[in-house]
Amino acid sequence: MQRADPYVYRHTDGMYYFTASVPEYDRIILRRGKSLHELADAEEAVLWRRHESGIMSCHIWAPELHYLNNAWYIYFAAGAVEDIWAIRPYVIRCTGEDPMTGRWEELGQVQPYDEFTFQDFSLDMTVFTHREKLYAVWAEKVSVGKKISNLYIAEMETPWKLGTQQVLLSSPDYNWEREDFWVNEGPAVIRHGERLFLTYSASATGACYCMGLLSIGEDQDLLDPENWEKSRQPVFLTQEEAGIYGPGHNSFTMDETGNADICVYHARPYRDIVGDPLYDPNRHAYLMKMKWDDRGYPVFTPAP
Repeated sequence: MQRADPYVYRHTDGMYYFTASVPEYDRIILRRGKSLHELADAEEAVLWRRHESGIMSCHIWAPELHYLNNAWYIYFAAGAVEDIWAIRPYVIRCTGEDPMTGRWEELGQVQPYDEFTFQDFSLDMTVFTHREKLYAVWAEKVSVGKKISNLYIAEMETPWKLGTQQVLLSSPDYNWEREDFWVNEGPAVIRHGERLFLTYSASATGACYCMGLLSIGEDQDLLDPENWEKSRQPVFLTQEEAGIYGPGHNSFTMDETGNADICVYHARPYRDIVGDPLYDPNRHAYLMKMKWDDRGYPVFTPAP
């Protein structure tokens, strides 16, 4: 399916929910299935459409569905037709029990803790709960010119408001994070053993797009950047033998048995792109069963 930035959530009833960026970047969709493979052909509901002007009217990107405090939320990024790169994180909430049919209300831009956050291009927000606290991680650009996209983390006061100052989590330090653009974006969190792992995407969105990895012990302070370990090499990158080009922006879920971790990511089936990679529609969602090494760290091995 032509869906980028795939996000799959498995609810407590065992149902899978799938959302992603559509090629037109103009709406938020949702699919539901009893299994992961059902999602490819599942009926798709349009939950929300972009505004005609002003905020949330352009570049509707990377929606994520979360169930928090007995309510459904979707986080996404959007710009404005008057300023298409004024990308900021927004959130909508479902007022009903069924996210496929319930009414979704706009809560607006995710509220910052202070005047320093979300002042520039900010996107790809993900949220997760750890030790009964809700955290947000997102990408935000700094500097001038082509700018630099860093990852930041903060604790949340509510599902729509940050509760602490942002903390710089990762910058594009290595050459493989700096091809065409200096980028860290698309964070996703998974727990395994006694550690939390955070994958992220790096470089421009063509064949050089790849995934890096951060990790931290479950007992450590998540808001102290010194506690996070960063891989010096990409953990998942273009693999021609598997026909996978530019893998990135993933999410994690479980298989139907609840025993195996699944990575859901997007990639293209070819290397060469005509025009701007950002608007090439052929980023597709793929599934990969996770493997873990002797240290308990993730190993990304896609099937052909």
